[in-house]
Amino acid sequence: MPEKNTQEMADVIVVGRGPAGLTAAVALASAGVETTLIGKRPAAADNRTTALLAGSVTALETLGVWDACRAQAAALKVMRIVDDTGRLIRAPEVRFTAEEIGLDVFGYNIENRHLIAALEARAVTLPALRRLDDDVTAVEVDDLGVTVVGKAGSPLRARLAVGADGRRSLCRQAAGIETSEHRYSQSAVALSFTHTRPHHETSTEFHTPSGPFTVVPLPGSRSSLVWVVDPAEAERIAGLAAPVLADDVERHAHSILGKVIIEPGRGVFPLTVTTAKSFAAHRVALVGEAAHVIPPIGAQGLNLGLRDAATIGELVADERRSGGDVGAPHLLARYDELRRRDVGTRSVAVDLLNRSLLTDFLPVQGARGLGLYLMDHIGPLRRAVMREGVAPAAAEPRLMRGEAL
Repeated sequence: MPEKNTQEMADVIVVGRGPAGLTAAVALASAGVETTLIGKRPAAADNRTTALLAGSVTALETLGVWDACRAQAAALKVMRIVDDTGRLIRAPEVRFTAEEIGLDVFGYNIENRHLIAALEARAVTLPALRRLDDDVTAVEVDDLGVTVVGKAGSPLRARLAVGADGRRSLCRQAAGIETSEHRYSQSAVALSFTHTRPHHETSTEFHTPSGPFTVVPLPGSRSSLVWVVDPAEAERIAGLAAPVLADDVERHAHSILGKVIIEPGRGVFPLTVTTAKSFAAHRVALVGEAAHVIPPIGAQGLNLGLRDAATIGELVADERRSGGDVGAPHLLARYDELRRRDVGTRSVAVDLLNRSLLTDFLPVQGARGLGLYLMDHIGPLRRAVMREGVAPAAAEPRLMRGEAL
């Protein structure tokens, strides 16, 4: 299906073609909301992976996306946390199993390129969705709507803009929304590798003095790695010859996966926490990294973005059915309220865990160790933590429950 340009007024314009923006556009168009999706397709394949938790997988199934990428995803049935700090106070190993809370899997790990391809394939089939492969150069808001200007096309108008345009969001700037930011003295190295021992659908997070070293299954004898270290060490690691890096990865993984062969494609990402001071204002709703950025710890980042997309899709679909204004202040206020608690809770939890690994202050180390000890020994607590991590009760939109919009 060829991409179309239009000057007609749409209900919603989604700015940004990453996973969160694509999910928002597919959700809206699936509900019959006239939607325009604009953004430039990535020039290069995204070699990163995402651990999609059960609620996110349910949403993708409900939207008719998951079948197109299920074969490229690896199930996550067991999650281990291992204290590898070597400090005086060390926590016990904690093992979480999906079966314990009545699930077949916690979720699936998938390469972003496969997820994006499946979302794009679904987008092609939706009559209510127009797609424009174009760079956005300007976004302007007024009382009646939003104007989005592309580099190659005519200005577009809509009653609501969904800003899925990343950390330097033009939509956020146009709405006058400020952010708060904290930069860590850490970077994450992301890569994938093959190995000689089976992963048994188990993700292992080693807690080290520099941050987590997290190995997550991929299909077959492959896994992805997110390795958090200080920025200079991250650059050194990223520049190592593949055989040398393979030895380093195997050693830090304590050979649990046997011999390692590093695959092409490595990324280094500075760690920050950035949060928009409002998630919606002036006919703009922010999703994904336009609204919040958190470190790649605990599989929260993109899962939060997909809950953003599902939530704004639900609110807009309901408003449109009632004949209301999909960019009205009351809808934006409700969106901000629903998403702020979920994002805030996850951001604080990730921040506390990360800081507890970096500090040598014994009481903090003791508190972290005690928390993991209690989760290991108190079944109801462990199960409550697992359920909240996979499907937060206070922030589960209809799509995450398997209900159409």
